[in-house]
Amino acid sequence: MEEQIAELVAKVAELEAASGGAKVTNTMFAETFYYLTIPLMIIIHAGFLAYEMGASRMKNVLSSGVKNILAFAFMIPTFYFFGWWVYWGFPTGLPGAPGPAGISGVEYANAIAWGWGESAQYMGPNIADQASGVFFGAFALFAATTASIMSGAVIERIQTVGFVILAIVLGSFAWVVAAAWGWHADGWLVTKFGVHDFGAAGLVHAVAGFFALGVLINLGPRIGKFNADGSANHIAGHNMPLTVTGLMLIIVGFWGFLMACVIVPGEAWSWFGDKPSTIYGTPITLSALAFNILMAIAGGIIGAWIMTKDPFWMMSGALAGIISTASGLDIYWPALTFIIAFSAGLILKMCADWLERRGIDDAVGAVTVHGTIGLYGVIMLGIFASGYPALQGEGVATISLMGQIVGAVVFFLCGFVPGFVVSYILKMLGMLRVPAGAEQAGMDTVKVPAQGYPEGIPASGAPAE
Repeated sequence: MEEQIAELVAKVAELEAASGGAKVTNTMFAETFYYLTIPLMIIIHAGFLAYEMGASRMKNVLSSGVKNILAFAFMIPTFYFFGWWVYWGFPTGLPGAPGPAGISGVEYANAIAWGWGESAQYMGPNIADQASGVFFGAFALFAATTASIMSGAVIERIQTVGFVILAIVLGSFAWVVAAAWGWHADGWLVTKFGVHDFGAAGLVHAVAGFFALGVLINLGPRIGKFNADGSANHIAGHNMPLTVTGLMLIIVGFWGFLMACVIVPGEAWSWFGDKPSTIYGTPITLSALAFNILMAIAGGIIGAWIMTKDPFWMMSGALAGIISTASGLDIYWPALTFIIAFSAGLILKMCADWLERRGIDDAVGAVTVHGTIGLYGVIMLGIFASGYPALQGEGVATISLMGQIVGAVVFFLCGFVPGFVVSYILKMLGMLRVPAGAEQAGMDTVKVPAQGYPEGIPASGAPAE
């Protein structure tokens, strides 16, 4: 009997040791998973950099690049110092009360999301915490993406300091509020209205797109964009191959963006011990993402190709394809993903032309690709996924068309209102737009102590009539 007990004790010890090893392996996988999303999402910014510089005329190419670099750089510290705290502090709205899942509220945010004081154990080196830094890093790159979306719309006439202020408001506040309300499991849009936006079509893309619209209204069009009768001229960028390549890099980075929307299993902060989930705790697999992302890219390109035959709009269609389906990539069947993405590609250029006829000079179509198509995607999920649980749990709210419309309206307001108000204030202070003489001479000449083409910069062509 004693021998059998000793043998049993030995087996239990062996199982415990094996379990500890498996736990360490899982933790290392979780840490590595989010760590890898960060450089993948930085590829998005390499794409935006190339995209915007190619879409600029030669006289503005470096100023557009500098602006994009600064958008990325300023997001990291500002999101660290207050953006991350906003996300955890206000899912239930003001005054920052705790939510039903117990992982929100000002007190909770003070404990885990301040970059100093007692919460520094979560926001700095701590060998007992292998998740907070990489999880924060993924969110910080979401923030940087919103700023870069706005960046392309305003090229060739915005002041650098004014742009940086707008980027901070968007990337470290406006979209974070939308994420707290519509992405966090305690968010009031989720718990009360069943809003579901897995891949952030509304709370990242639409917020950024309509923030850009608010800025564009106050910024005004580039000199020469519109004629006296209101008709628009085409102002071509200097390097279409660079722009199209940049758009493709953004597509590459999207894999990291959407990968970072998955909650891996088996950790203290995971929804499940044995399977991945969305940020809402609903089921998701990387396999489902692989099917649906590829179908979305293809559908968007084909739809835009049928309507335009233009490589710029075809690659913009790839973005529109992903954005239009992002809310439901965890739910959609691949064939449905293709259909929604294809429809987004079909309507893309028409929506951009409609906006241009209203006197809005969006240099790269960011308002349409990210704003209009983002809300289109949020609402499409309400049509095709109505009745699905919006989050994990018993008796939870379900996805509905009305709930998704409510979410779409809130996301629009979270973007447009601060974009318009802050840019209006900057305009009144003379900090929004460069002087006409500087714009005509070229912003590289007056704003950047370098030349993009040092052998000589040919004069940029006049806008096409």
